This record gives sequence, structure tokens and C-alpha cells, in this order.
Amino acid sequence: MSKIRIGFIGTGGIAHLHAGQLLELENVEISAITDVSPDARERFITKYGLLNTRQFSEYHDMLEQANLDAVVICSPHTLHFQQATDVLNKGLHVLIEKPMTCSSTEAKELIESAKQSGKVMQVSYQRHFQPEFIYIRDAIANGEIGKLTSITASLYQQWWRGQRQNISWRQVPNLSGGGFLMDSGSHIIDVLLWTSGLTPVEVKSQVSNQGAPVEIDTFTSIRFEEGAVAGLNLVGSAPIWHETYAFCGENGGIFYDNGKITLHLSSQEPIVPELPIQTTNQDKSFIDAILGKHEVKVPGEFALKVVNLSEMVYEAAGYKPY
Repeated sequence: MSKIRIGFIGTGGIAHLHAGQLLELENVEISAITDVSPDARERFITKYGLLNTRQFSEYHDMLEQANLDAVVICSPHTLHFQQATDVLNKGLHVLIEKPMTCSSTEAKELIESAKQSGKVMQVSYQRHFQPEFIYIRDAIANGEIGKLTSITASLYQQWWRGQRQNISWRQVPNLSGGGFLMDSGSHIIDVLLWTSGLTPVEVKSQVSNQGAPVEIDTFTSIRFEEGAVAGLNLVGSAPIWHETYAFCGENGGIFYDNGKITLHLSSQEPIVPELPIQTTNQDKSFIDAILGKHEVKVPGEFALKVVNLSEMVYEAAGYKPY
């Protein structure tokens, strides 16, 4: 079988995760890369020994000149929409780093472009493939804690400290599309919506920039159509990384604390559940979807839900991210 030829748009931090996972697959080759930085391209090429990989400074040139089957987009957030649109219109499959887009209007247009192209479009929310979150989602869906009544989802991170020390596009609203919520916070919104299956209908939020050009801390209360309520706390000015979730239902609760899960059922001793074995990741599943082995695991239709809630949070706070 011939190899699936992959191109990259952006070769910075997260691109290295994708490259490492893709190069573990025998049926994949990285044929071309695009980055405006020659140094970033050279680091990428050297690290992975990609001596035959073509380099470009503009992605349009890569799409026109390189023979590709698919593209991985790892560029600044506000660029995703146009780049992904161009990739799909070129007849190529696309894996997009989060967030899919920075507006629901763009997200809906991109979903339509994917439908028209007939190509695979997947969004890179890696928690969909991690055992902890698969367990939580399945346990809730199977009714182990009964009907959900409330959720608390929190992420604390040294995000702003890191941004001040290393100035990047994440501090430029026209490139980032927002601050901590649009960046790391997108993963937490993803978990909240994907594991619960709930539909947000009302939000109230407070946002603080902490003197930064983008928002850093966000506190949000959410009411869902199904009756549950939630608190979403995204703190980019924290001294440490700390990620927690509490899913409470009519018959018990599931508590996640930095990767450790405890199941509490009414009037029973706490249970540390056995987690499923991880069998895939965002990159392998993308390739398997291209090969027709299974459906797209994180489709644009789901990623739109994350974009919608992100928009609702900003709008409720009267905050314009860019």
C-alpha cells in the first residue's frame, strides 16, 4: 500500500507531537512542511530526519507544488478557517489543531466545505482518545451516576507567566482569537461537552485580562437544556498546572483530579475504576478515518459545539476577543 503523504502548516510546539505520532505509523510520510520561520522549519526537519521533505514559507505554494493527500494545521488560531478551507478545496484531507475556528460562522462554513469536498476533516481534541475521559463519558452515558445534576470543570495553569517570558502570537488578538480560554481552555470546554453530552442554553461569565492584551482568567456559570448546571473556571495566572472535574448525578459522582479518578456512589465506599487501554490517538485515528477504517472521531459538527460555547462565554462577559 502506498503511503499517505502529509503536509504541515506550522512547525512549532504542537506540530512536534503530531509528527512524532504520525511517524510511528508505517503507512504515513511527511512530504512537505510550511512555516514562515526558516529556523522552525530546520529544527523540525533535523529533529525527525526528514531529509527528503520539501520546505515552503507559504502554504499556498505547498498546496500547489507538493504531492499531498492530507494536511495537518498547527498555525495560530485565527488562521485555521482560511487555511482549512483552502486545503479542502484542493481536495485534501485535513486535521486541524484546536480550536477549529474562532467563530461559529466560520465553523459552519468550514463544515459545509468539508461536506462538499467529501474529504475527512478532524479536529485535534486529544482527550477523546485518553482512557480517563473515555471512562468518564461512558460511565455517564451508561447511567452509573444517574442523571447529571451539576459539573465543575477547572484548569489552572502558568499560562500568562509563560507568555510574558516568551512573547508569541498568543498575545496578539488578531492571531490568537482570544486568550487562555481560546487556547488551553478549549480542551476543558471540549471535555465538559463531550463527556456530558449536555446542551448549553445560558451562561454568565466574568473575564479578567490581568494586564495582558488577551483574557487570562474566566469564571463562568452554565445552565443546560437538560436541567444540569455547571461551573467553568479557567485560570491562566495560576502558579501551577491543576486540572479538575466533578460530575455529580442523582446517584453519585465522578471526580477527576490531575489524572486520578474516583467514583462515588451513594452509600458506598469510593471506587478507583479500572480504565480502558488507549488504542489510538488524534493522528492515528485521522489516518484510519482516511483509510475508511472508522468514522471521524472528532468531526467538525462536534468542534462547532466548543466554538459555540466559547462564543457564549465571551459574549456574556461583554468581551471582544479580537
